[in-house]
Amino acid sequence: MNFTVKYRRRNGDKLSDKSEKTKAFILMCILVCMWGLDYIVAKKALEVLGTMNLLFLKYLIGLLLVLAIKLKKKVKTLIRLKDIPFFILCSLTGEILYYYCDYTAMSYLPVSIITVILAFVPVLSILIERVIFKKRFTAKILIGILVCVVGVGIVIGADFRLLLNGRLIGYILAFGSVISWNMYNFITAHLSEHYESIAVTFNQLLCTLLIVSPYAIHTMPPMETFTPSIMVGVLYLGLGSVGAGFLIMVRGLKALGPTISAMFSNFLPVTATFFGWLFLKESLSPMQVAGGIIVILSSCIVIREKGKLDELSDKEKNDEPDGGV
Repeated sequence: MNFTVKYRRRNGDKLSDKSEKTKAFILMCILVCMWGLDYIVAKKALEVLGTMNLLFLKYLIGLLLVLAIKLKKKVKTLIRLKDIPFFILCSLTGEILYYYCDYTAMSYLPVSIITVILAFVPVLSILIERVIFKKRFTAKILIGILVCVVGVGIVIGADFRLLLNGRLIGYILAFGSVISWNMYNFITAHLSEHYESIAVTFNQLLCTLLIVSPYAIHTMPPMETFTPSIMVGVLYLGLGSVGAGFLIMVRGLKALGPTISAMFSNFLPVTATFFGWLFLKESLSPMQVAGGIIVILSSCIVIREKGKLDELSDKEKNDEPDGGV
């Protein structure tokens, strides 16, 4: 009888876990589309706003949205003292350091090369999981990620010969973005084990606002520079990109893990290129379409293979003998 109860409980947990992963996968696909559209909206807003000004405004709007959801669901956001440094690190790495390295690298390297380097985020994620957390990966996963990197280069029309012509500091900054985003992913995945997704998102947004607000408020342009189109764009960035976006991202990290979640970032050049063609009438060549197909197929292979490994690992843990059975 005791064994039957435990079996049913485990089977129910597996079904619940699989359902949550499916929901997280669908939401991450939606998030990629939302963040792909961000490039179009942010490009217009940055004509009158500085990077930190835009960061402050969209995070303020996003925080208000998450706060409203938190109050409605009556979610507690009390932070354990030992977790405060982790929330601060999330803000510093996932937003401030990431964007600083990314934007500064543009002064030394072509944007196309930076985008290709950022496609190595899942590679570093796999290495971290292997070295630190002793998780396995297959050759098929590694090959799939590398093929995805090539596909990203094709989508954005990167000239791979320029890889040898960049300045060293540009590469250091670009890989700084890769490292900082991985730090954010793993720290957030750790925090999501102890807090609800809304609580994690609210605390991270609040920390980011507290850090950037002194400079952002001091350098904010006058109100007359905010046209209706820019205000609508900032509102979208706050509600979609930050508010709903980070709720989805935290949920994805919790359900899918850092590596699979990182793979979705490689879809961004595809969605950004598509929306650029759709809304900005930018050209879209057959080669870019082929590159997009390569990115999507290779990413799906990696996600499927990594999912199989994670399920096998979970099964091995569940099959371990329990005391008293």
